[in-house]
Amino acid sequence: MTTTLPLYTAAQVRELDHIAIEEAGIPGYTLMSRAGAAAWDTLREAWPEARHIVVVCGTGNNGGDGYVLARLALEARCRVMLLQLGDAGRIRGDALTAREAYLAAGGVVSVADPALLQGAGVIVDALLGTGLERPLEGEWLSMVEALNRAAAPVLAIDIPSGLHADTGAVLGAAVEAQRTMTFIGRKQGLYTGRAAEFTGAVSFSDLGVPAGICQRIPPPARLVTAPSLGKLAAPRPRAAHKGAHGHVLVIGGDRGMNGAVRLAGEAALRVGAGLVSLATRTEHAAVISAACPELMSHGVGSARELLPLLARATVVVAGPGLGRSPWARALFAAALESPLPLLVDADALNLLSREPTRRDDWVLTPHPGEAGRLLQQDTAAVQRDRYAAVRALGDAFGGVAVLKGAGTLVYRAGSPVEVCAAGNPGMATGGMGDVLSGVIAGLIAQGLDLPRASTAGVCLHARAGDRAAGQGERGMTARDVIDALRFVVNAGA
Repeated sequence: MTTTLPLYTAAQVRELDHIAIEEAGIPGYTLMSRAGAAAWDTLREAWPEARHIVVVCGTGNNGGDGYVLARLALEARCRVMLLQLGDAGRIRGDALTAREAYLAAGGVVSVADPALLQGAGVIVDALLGTGLERPLEGEWLSMVEALNRAAAPVLAIDIPSGLHADTGAVLGAAVEAQRTMTFIGRKQGLYTGRAAEFTGAVSFSDLGVPAGICQRIPPPARLVTAPSLGKLAAPRPRAAHKGAHGHVLVIGGDRGMNGAVRLAGEAALRVGAGLVSLATRTEHAAVISAACPELMSHGVGSARELLPLLARATVVVAGPGLGRSPWARALFAAALESPLPLLVDADALNLLSREPTRRDDWVLTPHPGEAGRLLQQDTAAVQRDRYAAVRALGDAFGGVAVLKGAGTLVYRAGSPVEVCAAGNPGMATGGMGDVLSGVIAGLIAQGLDLPRASTAGVCLHARAGDRAAGQGERGMTARDVIDALRFVVNAGA
């Protein structure tokens, strides 16, 4: 069974908070006290030797959480400096109660002067919560920039200030935290795109809100921590034969790009496909066969020559190294006419952007640039709201959309977006996308439906990348990930 964690928008978490207070009878100040205590516990766990704590508070409930933490740090006999940014006269409700409790415990509030950050053992970011919608400016921007210049590590309460809670976009600037402690519901913006540059390790506390309350609000996204391989997780029958495990056909490898089809083909084999054929330029076929005899490499000069290979396949991958030549266009057109399930990647996506069509039995695997071309947006627009982009792809083109990148997203219309929890920066190198195409196709060939194969494939690929990164992220190659695939797929993911 797939193991997932619900991800929510900021508005949904506010609604959960409201239900907990109004219907479950948990006072707001109790929730705030629990949040500050959870953040304090995270700080002590991460930096047990720190004795000088600087807490930077805003005027909302996020600042209230910071006041609770500061009081607990005082009680633990730490040296505490609390810097108040914004007009303290605007502090209301539970945050005001938290401020008064801190002052009653002997705490002192200082004006938020960036110079006071010097010498801190740990800095706590309690400036802005999840309601930020516009770019930072003025003293707020200056303080975030000062936090990022400071030598001390930063714990962000709920979300690093400056990050958009729903998209993970940076609103002018954002605090670069080493740890983030978030509450009640996990905010979807913390888990994709640039967010990982700012959150550090993310911890979570439900603050004692009953699980039944969270179940009342359907999450728009889910974080996949353990994908399901379904029947593929079971041992193979002892009488299994290659024909029982599917036949992947990879179409691509125009002149000078034969490596891409080989990587995709080898990845499909490594996740268990029984047979893999390549349809490539004639001059590449013999070279690939000599280097990897397990792949059945065929020189194909025209769409007509592709037809016998399509007739024997279970699933088709179109795109790795395909190019955009007349040869590429003819082969892609033939793949589109086939009734076989289809995975579209790389240059096949660029060809699709010129003549958009829709079908339900395919998987599209664009990186942000390719997604932008498909959606007629620039890459920056895709990255500003990756959730909106992957939904737009799935709704416009049908099938399953996979938006690659940090926190890869998988979407099929009518279902929550699935977010891959694994992966690392070492995977940002040539050929990784080709490997992913082969992994997903290999799982489809063995009988997984397209949504499950897409999610499992993305997560297996990322887990293989994490295993390969055990020897260091820098210098990791696509072949290193292929080598690790056999382990992760047999571990049952």
